[in-house]
Amino acid sequence: MDRMSAMGSLHLAWRYIAHHRARTLLLALALGLTLALPLAVRSLMEIAQREYRARAGATPLVLGAKGSALELTLNALYFRRRGVETIQVKQMETLRASGLTKVIPIYARYHALEAPVVGTSLDYFVFRGLQLAEGRMITRLGDCVIGSRLAQQHGLHPGGTLSTSPEQVFDIAGVYPVKLRVTGVLAESHSADDEAAFVDVKTAWLIEGIAHGHDDVVKNTETSTVLERKDGNVAATNAVRMFTEVTAENIDSFHFHGDPGAYPLTAVIALPNDAKAQAILLGRYQNPSDSTLLVRPVEQMDALLASLFQAERLTLLLIATLGTAVSLIAVLVFALSFKMRKREFNTLEEIGVGRVTIVLVKLFEVLLVGVAAGWIVVAICWLVQRTGPGLVRMLLQ
Repeated sequence: MDRMSAMGSLHLAWRYIAHHRARTLLLALALGLTLALPLAVRSLMEIAQREYRARAGATPLVLGAKGSALELTLNALYFRRRGVETIQVKQMETLRASGLTKVIPIYARYHALEAPVVGTSLDYFVFRGLQLAEGRMITRLGDCVIGSRLAQQHGLHPGGTLSTSPEQVFDIAGVYPVKLRVTGVLAESHSADDEAAFVDVKTAWLIEGIAHGHDDVVKNTETSTVLERKDGNVAATNAVRMFTEVTAENIDSFHFHGDPGAYPLTAVIALPNDAKAQAILLGRYQNPSDSTLLVRPVEQMDALLASLFQAERLTLLLIATLGTAVSLIAVLVFALSFKMRKREFNTLEEIGVGRVTIVLVKLFEVLLVGVAAGWIVVAICWLVQRTGPGLVRMLLQ
C-alpha cells in the first residue's frame, strides 16, 4: 500500500461523506452525545464538589430556625429562598453575647430580576473577600451593590436602579415593590455572590414592609388623606402616598414598626474565635427543645454530595447501556451502508481499484465520522466547563 493509494482512499471517503452530509451529521451527533454524556456528568460532579465544598468549608457555622439543616445551609450559602423559616434578631444577639463568635446576619427572602436580594451587613463582604469593581459600598437605606454576573446580564451600573419583585403575583398584603439604588458592582468572584444583589439588612426589612415612608400627614393639608385630627394626633386614610424609593428628600420619613429584637432573619453566619469556641457553641445548641439550629455547612454539603454520587452511579449505568445500544446501531448503519453500496465497490474494482484501497475507503469513512463525533465531544465538554459552575449554583437557588 503506497501513499497515493491511501490519499485516494481518503479522498473517496471524504467525497462520499460530504455528499451525504445529513446522514453523517446525525450519526456523528449520536456517537458524540453518547460519548460526551458520561464525561459531562463526571465534569459536573467535579464542579459541584469543588463549588460546594469550597464555599461550605469557608463558612464555619450557620444559625437558623429548627427544621431542615440542608435548606438552612443553602439559604446562608446560596440564598435559596424556599423552605426556610425565620429566626429573630434577638436570637442572633444571644449568639453574639456569648463572646465566642462574630455574627453576620442574612435575610434572603426576596428577589429582583430573578436574582436573590440579600440583606446582610458590611462584614459579609470582608468575610467573603468581595471587592468592588466600580462604584461604592452601601451607605444608606435603599442602597444595594450587585454581583458582576447580574450587572452584565441586565446592563446595570452604579447610579442605576433595581426594583424588587413581589413574591406572589397578587400581593393583597400590601407589600410594595421597592426601587433600590445601585451604588456599586462587585468584582467577579466565581461564586453565588456574582448573581445576587446585596442590601443592608434594614433595607431587607423595608422590602418586607416592617419599615415604610410616606407623606407627612401632620403637615399635609389635603383632607382626602386625613381621617381625624384630635389632641395633636392624626389618623390617616389609605390615600396617604407610600414611598417606594428612598431618596435624599424622603429618607427622614422612613421609620420602623414593632420590636427590633423580633425582626426576622433567615440565617446567621457564625465565625467562632477558635476551634474550642466552635465546639462549645455546637454543644450549647444540641438541645432538642431549642427553636434554633446551629449547623456546620461542610457536613451538610458532604451529605448532599454523597447523595449526588449515588445518583451519578445510576446515571452512568443508564448512559453506558444507552451508549452500547447507540454503538451497535452505528455498526449496523455502517454495515447496511456498505452492503447497499456493494455494486459501487464492484465497479471500483472493475476499473482497477484494488481491494486494499476499497477497504481503506470504508475505514476512512468510519474514522471521519469518529473524528466528527470527537469534535462534538470536545465542544460539549468545553461548554460544560464554561457553564457548569453557573448551572450548579442556579440549581441551588
